[in-house]
Amino acid sequence: MPTQTILVVDDAPHIVEVVSDYLKQAGFRVLTAHDGQTALAIARHEQPDLMILDLMLPDGPDGLDVCRSIRRDPTLAETPLIMLTARVEEMDRLIGLELGADDYVTKPFSPREVVARVKAVLRRTRGASSPAVIRVGNLCIDLSTRTVTVGETVVDLTPTEFDLLTFLAQNAGRPFTRAQLMEQVYDVAYTGYDRAIDSHIKNLRRKLEADAHNPQWIVTVYGIGYKLEEPT
Repeated sequence: MPTQTILVVDDAPHIVEVVSDYLKQAGFRVLTAHDGQTALAIARHEQPDLMILDLMLPDGPDGLDVCRSIRRDPTLAETPLIMLTARVEEMDRLIGLELGADDYVTKPFSPREVVARVKAVLRRTRGASSPAVIRVGNLCIDLSTRTVTVGETVVDLTPTEFDLLTFLAQNAGRPFTRAQLMEQVYDVAYTGYDRAIDSHIKNLRRKLEADAHNPQWIVTVYGIGYKLEEPT
């Protein structure tokens, strides 16, 4: 398996150095940037397998701006993103997730935790090894190419959105709690992440539904959580 490349973006040199050292020890090739503009240039040229992105970046586009640009760029849109943030407010983290981040780590953090998160995200996003297709009505999920179509329309999803939709589709009609969905998407039910699932569901509805405010595919099961069902 080729060496996977991680782009680490943070304006604090000591954070970049420590995270880079741990990633290199884990066998990854590491690229670094200290501002958003440089990060975008490197990402477009190098096509990294994953980006670790600081929310607060000086002098130009910040982490949220970079995240928006990544998700709008067809050549980078499916690149997994882990956001680093010193902000403790839940809304800041949720904004990052709604823009398409796959995970986030709050500062201060353990470098080992960052490496574990990187491996978990890559395992989810690169894990499909044999061709398989899931169909629910006119929703088609191709696991081998990680593509989703509704009828003839291709739906662009982030890696985490794809994994969440796949799990729901594999269990169509069955409701799951937020905690159960967290365990499937993040490998472990992180404390306080319940609303992160809400953010991913909101994104999926926006992309899948004809009317995101009146969802037909991913429905809320009151008192439990969510389920996927074929629209009637």
